[in-house]
Amino acid sequence: MTQSTGKRSGPGGVPVMDVRALNRATLARQLLLSRSTRPAGDAVSHLLGLQAQNTRPPYYALAARLDGFTPERLSALMAGRDVARIVTLRSTIHTHTADDCLTLPSFVQPARDRGLVNFRAGLTGVDPDRLAAVARELVETEPRTMAQLRAALGAEWPDADPQALVVAARCTLPLVQVTPRGLWDESGQVVLTTAGHWLGRPTGPAPEPDAMVLRYLAAFGPASVRDMQTWAGLTRLAPVFARLRPRLLTFRDPRGAELFDLPAAPRPDPATPAPPRFLPEFDNLLLSHADRTRVVPPEYRGRHWQGNQAHRTLLVDGFLAGLWKLEGGTLVIETFAEPGRARREEVTAEAERMLAVMHPGTAYDIRFGDVVRR
Repeated sequence: MTQSTGKRSGPGGVPVMDVRALNRATLARQLLLSRSTRPAGDAVSHLLGLQAQNTRPPYYALAARLDGFTPERLSALMAGRDVARIVTLRSTIHTHTADDCLTLPSFVQPARDRGLVNFRAGLTGVDPDRLAAVARELVETEPRTMAQLRAALGAEWPDADPQALVVAARCTLPLVQVTPRGLWDESGQVVLTTAGHWLGRPTGPAPEPDAMVLRYLAAFGPASVRDMQTWAGLTRLAPVFARLRPRLLTFRDPRGAELFDLPAAPRPDPATPAPPRFLPEFDNLLLSHADRTRVVPPEYRGRHWQGNQAHRTLLVDGFLAGLWKLEGGTLVIETFAEPGRARREEVTAEAERMLAVMHPGTAYDIRFGDVVRR
């Protein structure tokens, strides 16, 4: 792939990558510049998981990235226990491969531990090791709903806060959500067991930090130390990058932050066309850097969020350009600026493709709503 020409020399001769160069490089890593033919499971592994606060976003995320994808392909992987839903990065739910379900929770355990900060008062007198052992036996004997686990743990520690007990169990054990939760076009409440029990293999040791940095850069680079720390919800990764420095290339972003990258990773020409893409709420692309200006123009910052909820987003020319939603039989597209005729046609064509992949046989109208100017 053509290497980026969006560079100029910075202090000490370190190349500076402009915003468009960073945008195109990141889109290429995220399989959003051109769709990949790789299998769904390989894509989930390469992307280091898919944000899955809701059940459907992983399906839309892969539809935007993979050629030939159908929702049934990811659903089959989940039903076959090749992928699963589990709390990992930033203490949020992700769909991961079985291998990552068995190891990533240990890597991000410090972030998981921080999830307990506001609940420690409710755990006075509770031995953490015994709590983990009791919770493990409960969910491995029979997968439990949150309410069932709360009741069982509350009976064991009647003086403790039942909700704090459940949060402690979730932060301590690698608990996966069992199917049918997460299957395409099926419903089911959250029911939990341990990753090892569900996947039929023991959990492994935490991945080496060096290996995780390399995987992160392959999926999200070029990136700074702060970018990866934001993605993982961790701190103190600078020594790992320092150790890897001889194996990496370094750049500066327009603000002067140092960026690291894999030498052989794609860094396309900034003029490379970036087709429109319809992304789900909480997509990886919008959550995995400390500085998100490579995708989110400063004037649109915060427009894809409301409170703690994210909207489904539209990329035009590689950057956040609007929102979209399905209302009954209509796909409503709300842009942040008036699109020209050519852009409107490109977005409509991509919308038609997305609907054909995700909802075959269902007729949808496509409507451009009012320009969002908030």
